[in-house]
Amino acid sequence: MKQAAKYLSGELRSVYEKACAGERITEAEALGLYGSADLNGLGVIADTVRERLNGNVATYIHNQYVNYSNVCLLSCQFCAFGAKKREAHAFELSIAEIVEKVRGGLATGITEVHMVGGLHPSLPGEWYLELLGAMRALSPELFLKAFTAVEIRHLAFRVFKESVRETLERLRAAGLGAITGGGAEIFDPAVRDQICRGKETAEEWLEVHRTWHEMGMRSTATMLFGHIETAAQRVDHLRRLRELQDETGGFTAFIPFAFEPDGARPQLRGMRHASAAESLRNLAVSRIYLDNFPHLTGYWVSLGLPLASVALSYGVDDLHGTIKEEKIFHMAGSQTPQQQTVRALRKAIREAGREPRQRDTWYRLVDEADAVTGDGHAAGAESVA
Repeated sequence: MKQAAKYLSGELRSVYEKACAGERITEAEALGLYGSADLNGLGVIADTVRERLNGNVATYIHNQYVNYSNVCLLSCQFCAFGAKKREAHAFELSIAEIVEKVRGGLATGITEVHMVGGLHPSLPGEWYLELLGAMRALSPELFLKAFTAVEIRHLAFRVFKESVRETLERLRAAGLGAITGGGAEIFDPAVRDQICRGKETAEEWLEVHRTWHEMGMRSTATMLFGHIETAAQRVDHLRRLRELQDETGGFTAFIPFAFEPDGARPQLRGMRHASAAESLRNLAVSRIYLDNFPHLTGYWVSLGLPLASVALSYGVDDLHGTIKEEKIFHMAGSQTPQQQTVRALRKAIREAGREPRQRDTWYRLVDEADAVTGDGHAAGAESVA
């Protein structure tokens, strides 16, 4: 790595020296990185940050996605997932159906359920609480990661008719262990007005996560890139995340993913999908700039597993999870598989020269002696920091 660094151009050398010293880069420097033609140089710098924070370990989680319903009050322009009740692709699972899905996942050794849905117009609050309780009853070790910030606000103000904190406390008591990072998109209001008009504002998204962190809990953060946003708007998005992380320290990881244009509504359909180089560049700049985020996830559902493996040399130290059944990206047109095996994730990590380790929802490592085996059957739950 040091050998490669000597070939860095002048514009990157000062950033590399800051990365080696653990110093923070500015927004102007981050914008310059987005404009740099030296993709490999960005990888060298991002890899320096990754190694300092996480050594040679790269992680994955044995998890299962559940989408309880795609019925939604909103009509986000980029979204192919959401539906009105009478649309042909609308669906709504019962609690019994969801429990059976999760029971099947537990039989293969999952440790986490990752659950999101639309802003359903008529499901009562008790339904959500009963669902969390039913999944929790299946296994006390199962970690429930659920709901985006906009879902939390929907539950708070439309369903329970109480504050965000009161709703989060109610959900936590029912079994919620983490909230998801979805819905961040790009924080700039002009962009949000064009791609997700009516969704929560950046300030509202950040406030939900701030409140959750103040309760001693953890969450992830995301970015949807590769549509109408500019590099400056990406940097602004990263800046707001870094500032909240300075304040709370509650984010475990940053997970950027590219916009899928094929399934978008007509206003955004037909755009070019972000290239592999652009995805790697965005990951590398994110890793360098977000110096207070402990982990950067390469979301293989968006990248594809081969590129996600390459991304482990561009600042990424986590490949997300087995997932089992992903709907949101695939309804938008993603051609990647809907799930991965533990064996495939570990192989991709080894091929990148990293040490594969299983993690839990809060990115704590599972003891290697008890890690999930290559065929997906598992066990242990003792974790280390």
